[in-house]
Amino acid sequence: MSDPVIERPRPPRFDPLPDWVGPATRLIHGARRPDRNAGAVVPPLYTSTTYRFPPEFSPAEPRDPPYLYAREGHPTAEPPAEIIRQLEGAEAARLFGSGMGALAATFQSLVRPGDEVVAFADIYGGTRTLLAQLEGAVGIRVRWVQPGETRRPRDVVGPASRLVFLETPSNPLLTVHDIGAWASEADAVGALLIVDNTFATPVNQRPLKFGADLVVHSATKYLGGHSDLMAGAVVGPRQLVDRIDAHHTLGSVPDPWSAYLLNRSLKTLSLRVARQNENARAVALALRDHPAVERVYYPGWNSVEEEAVADRQMAGRGGMVAFDLRGGSMAVREFLHRLRFVEVASSLGGVESLVSVPRETSHRGLDPGERLRLGIGDGLVRLSLGIEETADLLRDLREALEPRTDHRV
Repeated sequence: MSDPVIERPRPPRFDPLPDWVGPATRLIHGARRPDRNAGAVVPPLYTSTTYRFPPEFSPAEPRDPPYLYAREGHPTAEPPAEIIRQLEGAEAARLFGSGMGALAATFQSLVRPGDEVVAFADIYGGTRTLLAQLEGAVGIRVRWVQPGETRRPRDVVGPASRLVFLETPSNPLLTVHDIGAWASEADAVGALLIVDNTFATPVNQRPLKFGADLVVHSATKYLGGHSDLMAGAVVGPRQLVDRIDAHHTLGSVPDPWSAYLLNRSLKTLSLRVARQNENARAVALALRDHPAVERVYYPGWNSVEEEAVADRQMAGRGGMVAFDLRGGSMAVREFLHRLRFVEVASSLGGVESLVSVPRETSHRGLDPGERLRLGIGDGLVRLSLGIEETADLLRDLREALEPRTDHRV
């Protein structure tokens, strides 16, 4: 007679917080462990690449903790993943080495040859390239939603659609898309809606609340917030996230140091985003009245309808502003040269304000004709506002827009 199987209760990995706890408190205390990591207030950095097999280990049974080899996962990534999961209101979350790593794993896990992916044309250029590569390598079909079709999901999503992918606000023109409307049409045909929430962050917007099936982040941006780490995240139902998690074996897990920095950075996310929201709105209002600026792009400003969508699904409009400069590329060059505090660099979401030219950075891979069809002209500038003093940023931008005033003294 065999010995009875003794089921060992698994202790919770994190102390549960009451439902009434707000985001700022959750960011700081949401990933505390019951054992407090030997009393450490800050979760430790685990640099080990391999983990001990317990004597009773069986490959057919789940481990707790589930670590064998750091390429597939490590304990340093647990706290930031848990915080992001809670903020988005999801069942599960996984971290990746970059936002593109998260997107690649998501797409490759959920599509098969012949599937149709509905993707908005006004998305990050790297994501467009990834989808185009999957068309050739996997045999999917991408149905590109053009700017004039974004308010008509019923005309776009059909029986062959398996995934619908959108960014809101979009990169770089900051168009706000109605998550609920697209989720409804995706549900009607059995498709999954994936929303890139990088620009908004879960402080400003929670797509799952409006019907999205999965949310992805480039955590390199606002979640990291200090321009010193690379990571990505996928959050959603456990069943879907577990399917995507299989791609961790391809080496897309963030290294322990990046995961450690991400956990540190998340503690101040709500403070940073609140200041970035304020700075972006002040800059957008100032630029809208400037004679050197032809048009300002800011979430909700495209139309009355879009403003209503932004009011409904966003708690804040984010830290991004884009604008068209009169005079095209020559005016852009002069403007960039004169900036004092705003750094000319790609990426976004850091504590420092950054400015980039989409035709040379995020969307350089598109041919000129396609860029113009999407509204990305030679005079388009994209601003990521940091947490500097609002008055200092306004003065820096105002002086940089005055070509006859050289303020670098």
